Amino acid sequence: DIDVDFCVNRRGEVIDYVNRLYGSDHVAQIVTFGTMAARMAIRDVGRALSIGYAETDNVAKQVPTALNMTIDEALTLSKPLKEIYDSDETMKRLIDTARALEGMPRHASTHAAGVVITEKPVYEYVPLAKNDESVVCQYQMTTLEELGLLKMDFLGLRNLTVLKDAENLVRRREPDFRIDRVRDDDPETFRMLAEGRTSGVFQLESTGMTGVCTALKPQSIEDITAVIALYRPGPMDSIPRFIDCSAHPERIRYKHELLRPILNVTYGCIVYQEQVIEIFRNLAGFSLGQADNIRRAMSKKKHAVIDAERVAFVRGDPARGIAGALARGVSEETANSIYDEIIDFASYAFNKAHAVSYAIVAYRTAYMKRHYPREYMAALLTSVLENSAKVAEYIAECREMGIRLLPPDVNESDANFTVAGGNIRFGLVAIKGIGWGMIHALVAEREQGGPFRDFEDFCRRMAGRELNRRAAESLIRAGAFDSMGFKRRSLIQVCGAVLDSVSRAQKENISGQFDLFGGEEEGSMNVSIPLPDVEEFSAREKMAMEKEATGLYLSGHPMDEYRESVRRIGAAPIGAVTADFAQTEGEHRFADGQLVTLAGVISSVRTRTTKNNSLMSYVVLEDDSGSMELIVFQKTLDTCGAYIRENEIVIARGRISARDEKEPQLMCDSVRPIADLSAAPGDAPEKAERRLYVRLPSAGGAEMHRLGLLLSMFPGSEKMVIWCEKEKKKLAAKCLFHEALFAELREWLGEENVVLK
Repeated sequence: DIDVDFCVNRRGEVIDYVNRLYGSDHVAQIVTFGTMAARMAIRDVGRALSIGYAETDNVAKQVPTALNMTIDEALTLSKPLKEIYDSDETMKRLIDTARALEGMPRHASTHAAGVVITEKPVYEYVPLAKNDESVVCQYQMTTLEELGLLKMDFLGLRNLTVLKDAENLVRRREPDFRIDRVRDDDPETFRMLAEGRTSGVFQLESTGMTGVCTALKPQSIEDITAVIALYRPGPMDSIPRFIDCSAHPERIRYKHELLRPILNVTYGCIVYQEQVIEIFRNLAGFSLGQADNIRRAMSKKKHAVIDAERVAFVRGDPARGIAGALARGVSEETANSIYDEIIDFASYAFNKAHAVSYAIVAYRTAYMKRHYPREYMAALLTSVLENSAKVAEYIAECREMGIRLLPPDVNESDANFTVAGGNIRFGLVAIKGIGWGMIHALVAEREQGGPFRDFEDFCRRMAGRELNRRAAESLIRAGAFDSMGFKRRSLIQVCGAVLDSVSRAQKENISGQFDLFGGEEEGSMNVSIPLPDVEEFSAREKMAMEKEATGLYLSGHPMDEYRESVRRIGAAPIGAVTADFAQTEGEHRFADGQLVTLAGVISSVRTRTTKNNSLMSYVVLEDDSGSMELIVFQKTLDTCGAYIRENEIVIARGRISARDEKEPQLMCDSVRPIADLSAAPGDAPEKAERRLYVRLPSAGGAEMHRLGLLLSMFPGSEKMVIWCEKEKKKLAAKCLFHEALFAELREWLGEENVVLK
């Protein structure tokens, strides 16, 4: 079972490579069976039993969202679920049926990276099937391993491509630059991470990871390695201790002195699989092979093996040459305590070699972002071009970094995003209606014949090279001729006439209608159609055109002029909401059923009639960070329907609805135009000193202790006021105001108990 990372954007390229290397008959991908998790089982059974969606959804949402949650556990933890189960016979039948089906295979899919490679053709060893166009084994990876077949994980890592593309962009001005030669202890790079500026940095850009970086303030690749290994279910519990001990080495404690040389690099915390192996070797006398076998048994949760090996770890096993911890001077109580800690951790242990590899990639992406921000962000944008949410997120990050995203330009743009002076130039490949053939022809013509002088020159030189009216208008709408000083409205009005004239001139030349003795006269194809003197489109109309042509706003965003007003009312960035639900690990800022306010532009509206003969609308709302679907029912439509139309800028308020396997939606209570904000855009008063107000049940107890641990992760000089409800008194504290801190506090205490003003 071997992991391999490749520098490619698409995993299909890896599979093609492996097929060429070994022969397609000797390679097959691996199938995985998606199982029915608790919520999914309830919803599937509800459909099968013809129970109404609303009732089924209500039951499913009573199941806590903790990792590996089962229905049996949910019945003990969730009082509302238990009440439903005990009081309604239909719901009891629903839940009991779901319990019986829970954990069973639901569908087959292709393993994200697993490939089996065999000496003889694969079909001589295992039965095969097809998932879409992929040839897969019908056995899961565990069965393949038991059969003794070689399984390799070929992971196509997009970020390696990003680094390579960024490196090539830098070489245009620094020919000798190589990413593998940059220093690995750059203080400015680590300072950037410590400040939480991690957007676009491999492995470190999630909200939770950002919080860890600001608290830990990593000073080395070793620190980044530990963060990557720890930020996963299970080891996450060690993060506060890890951060505390990194800042205060005097607080590091070892259960036995033999652990010091093994755990000192991670401040006394078990972080890596290799550390588990070394503990077995140094404390109990296991061989490397024996230690790795027990490590594997723990990772596979083979409880019989784990329980049996405890005796060997503590007391030894002479038959296998294992001395045991007692023989090394470790007390039985301490040995059992260490073994318990290993069991708790080993199920989630991370391979250090893998973590180091990821940490090096993370460091290099951070280094490039800090020292070559334009080249790096251009490569990053190119890599996520098909993911509009990520493109929007990174464009917003560019704005924060003072980098403008310039519209595409026929005289400057390449196929992908490139650097233009101190900014980034949009790539031609993202413009709708522009194919690769035309892009290659355009770049080649520009390199051979020099820059295009004007729109007519462009049409004349590109005639016959996949240029048609749709492509020309897409270029105009995207702003590709703006640098020539032309108005977009003028070009759109003459576009058809210019192309027709060029086409006629070409046909006349082809049919022999030119001077046989003098050859083609200079300018014989110059159509010379004058541009009309018309008023240019408004800024908002231009942005709408750019959105239509590229899927993005390029010259600005309709929300730009309202940014301060929206921040003042506490509207959540849409991208932050969707990213939070996409995050599978760590703490969450947003939850199903949470009341939130969003502000953005309505990009589409679909209205339909429900079974009850009432109306409901599906509305897509977007801001400069992402988009979300709003569900608007008849009651809200009756009062707010006049504002629900395309390109309207609105404020929407409602509750988040998160269903399994679906993007979160907002169930709208109200939609109103942004003009209803109490203050007009731009007239916000000067900011007074901000304070963060937090309400706790009491000044003592677990809540205050947890708050102290949390604040240790966000050290700073900004002021926090803690109101202790029981004692009716205020306490003062200082911290760093950061979105990750606000998210953690709101998730823990509720939005009504956390106020920034």
